[in-house]
Amino acid sequence: MAITGLFLCSFLVIHLIGNVALFTDPVQFNEYTRFMSSNPLIRIMEIVLVAGFLTHIIDAIILTKANKAAQPVKYAMDNKKSSWYSRNMGLTGTIILVFLIIHLQSFWYGYKFGDVAMTVDSSGDPIKDMFIMVKAAFSQPWYSAIYVIGMLLLGTHLNHGFQSAFQSIGLRHKKYTPTIQKIGTAFAVAVTLGFISFPIYFYFTQL
Repeated sequence: MAITGLFLCSFLVIHLIGNVALFTDPVQFNEYTRFMSSNPLIRIMEIVLVAGFLTHIIDAIILTKANKAAQPVKYAMDNKKSSWYSRNMGLTGTIILVFLIIHLQSFWYGYKFGDVAMTVDSSGDPIKDMFIMVKAAFSQPWYSAIYVIGMLLLGTHLNHGFQSAFQSIGLRHKKYTPTIQKIGTAFAVAVTLGFISFPIYFYFTQL
């Protein structure tokens, strides 16, 4: 669970960096998208990524069932010293999964199998225009709202999951655990703000 979680964190960083071209150069973003959808090595990494997601989800289900079996009856008094998010990682993870399915259907599936507008790359060759797909999607209030909510929940999931992953693999000590927690919070905030900046920017620039 911890290893797949950290692996997926690395994917989020790569995905976020690639999407920065949405702000800087539409042609570069379309070329990046073409590369990511056609390079054989990326195809292999997609399989690894899907395997990582599935393993993470299956592990989450197993751990949730094990935790419920270990405590079939709740304590009469529960001070709830832990955060709501840490107690409901399964719930937030499920909502994030639903968001991911919507996201993949909108962009990955749409790009692969949909009727995508064409433009030209830096060499003048025809290329699918993913930039215009993103722009059109984020011009819709409902989709931008879903995206922002999904990213906010992802942030809470990351905030607890990042530090828990290091604890799960045995890296817990009074000297460096507080540092890991701070890094985890900073990572979660940076990823959340980075991703929600896209729908906010495109929605409000098209009003």
